[in-house]
Amino acid sequence: MNKILVLGAGRSSSSLIDYLLSQGPVNGWHITVGDFSKDLARGKIGSGHGDAIGFDIHDMVASKEAIAAADVVISLLPAHLHTAVARHCLELRKHLLNASYVSDEMRSFGEEARSRGLLFLNECGLDPGIDHMSAMQVIDRIKDRGGRLVSFESFTGGLIAPATDPGNPWRYKFTWNPRNVVMAGQGTAKFLQNGKFKYIPYQQLFRRLTEVSVPGLGEFEGYANRDSLKYLDTYGLRDIRTMVRGTLRNRGYCSAWNVLVQTGCCDDSYEMEGIGELTHRDFIDSFLDGHSAIPPEQKIVDLFNLDAAGEEMKRLTWSGLFTDEKIGLNRGTPAQILEHILAKKWTLQPGDKDLIVMWHRFGYELEKKTVVVQASLSATGVDERDTAMAKTVGLPLGIAAKLLLQRKIAARGVVIPVSREFYDPILAELGTMGIRLTEHES
Repeated sequence: MNKILVLGAGRSSSSLIDYLLSQGPVNGWHITVGDFSKDLARGKIGSGHGDAIGFDIHDMVASKEAIAAADVVISLLPAHLHTAVARHCLELRKHLLNASYVSDEMRSFGEEARSRGLLFLNECGLDPGIDHMSAMQVIDRIKDRGGRLVSFESFTGGLIAPATDPGNPWRYKFTWNPRNVVMAGQGTAKFLQNGKFKYIPYQQLFRRLTEVSVPGLGEFEGYANRDSLKYLDTYGLRDIRTMVRGTLRNRGYCSAWNVLVQTGCCDDSYEMEGIGELTHRDFIDSFLDGHSAIPPEQKIVDLFNLDAAGEEMKRLTWSGLFTDEKIGLNRGTPAQILEHILAKKWTLQPGDKDLIVMWHRFGYELEKKTVVVQASLSATGVDERDTAMAKTVGLPLGIAAKLLLQRKIAARGVVIPVSREFYDPILAELGTMGIRLTEHES
């Protein structure tokens, strides 16, 4: 019997665990879910045939014992903990799968993992993950036809469904790690545009946007995400003229979020003082100049030359940033405090449904003609637990684990799923679950 160990029972784990438990009896698997909270792990297993354990990667003895008992480890722990898991997996000769970006330290394990016959699969979730696989499937098909790629743009976003919380002007709630949302975009975005390398520093990121129209879903805006340039070689697009990957949001989100960035609310480099006594409006006012008699909302309007009744102020006001409610923390960085305040309104409530939207645009030349292909994917969650985010992050990992245990994946070392042995079977099975791209060529 093959044994699969899932590490982390957070919000993105439910669909993965459900999939593995449903596949277990058919494939002869035993599933164990480990989390710092054993009760949380047990709750994700429910009535399924699996085990729950308490798991703390910092407990060297117990964590090694849990990993030693597995054949495949799937880590949904915070990204910075994957390498600690990887070191155990190397020593104990266990395969490792996760949905996070490949870090430099993880990449350094590649040769040793390969020499030991181990697959360390990264970036096999939604974004990164399904975006890679769906893009490479189209790119390889274009190349097989003799086409030459000249541009590739890709944007993905986790949003909320139109009927969910209709009074929410952001059209957004936390469906992924809230900290990642608050810290999004820090660092410089790098991409290629019309043959020129482009860079967007954090302070400009939410002002330099791409308008995206998705058939059947409407108008969105996207901002550049991290380092698109590192995928030029990965995607085999070194001679392309435009290459940008980004994050998708509903229109108007970025201009309001930019206010929080520019005020300094997203800074995570220091702890604030006297937090226990502060209200929400005290928090935002602590970053603003001017007389104490002037309300912080007026200071924001004046500082950013906003319409007091405009969309940015509607979003900030709805978020509770100008209320007299106590923050409810005794310590924290600005980013941690902002996350805590937003979570009071941005947490999925019973019955809420999230929405995933992915959009690619490919430009290629074939027989002296320029062709544009637009491809889009959307998925809607069932409720606040069975979310589209959990499905699109977890299911690719579950399918990859199945293919690995069925000996249908030959790749070894530190890899991401950009080859046919990954994307063809994973996308095919996702398609049977209603998760598929629709293409339009012009």
